Amino acid sequence: MSHSNTITLAGGCFWCLEAVYERVVGVTAVESGYSNGQVRNPSYEQVCGGDTGHAEVVRVSYDPAAISLRELLEIFFVIHDPTTPNRQGNDVGSQYRSGIYFHDAEQERVAREVLAEVNAHHGGRVVTELAPEADYSRAEDYHQHYFANHPGQGYCAAVVAPKVEKFRKTFAARLKP
Repeated sequence: MSHSNTITLAGGCFWCLEAVYERVVGVTAVESGYSNGQVRNPSYEQVCGGDTGHAEVVRVSYDPAAISLRELLEIFFVIHDPTTPNRQGNDVGSQYRSGIYFHDAEQERVAREVLAEVNAHHGGRVVTELAPEADYSRAEDYHQHYFANHPGQGYCAAVVAPKVEKFRKTFAARLKP
């Protein structure tokens, strides 16, 4: 029986990350939520207000026999811009920061390695936060599988769909059939 690992990632709006990771071979579940802030179980409105300190995140559960953490992080660094502090495109605020929130020492080791390579590639401009996952809470039900449920919604069509397409083109071998 294969076991599952979980990594928590922040890279702008969680709808974008969720839409991509739901299509990745070896990913067994994706949950949108809020992490690494100071308020217990914040609401979406509170997080959007920017005062809770939380990032919009996805918890990605994956089968390490099918996909490595390194591969998941390589996808992560292609589908968002790790050099813009507290923003992705028109989404601005600390809740949209770039972050990798690890669950154990081995994840931290791999994340540090990949982060160093990406930072070197970007000339030292990477602002991705690396920290243990803390104060995680699941986002409201209507945020789960958002792109799958609302592909024609304006933000999804303009922002999420191009990120999914970039993933499809760049990581075709990793796309679920």
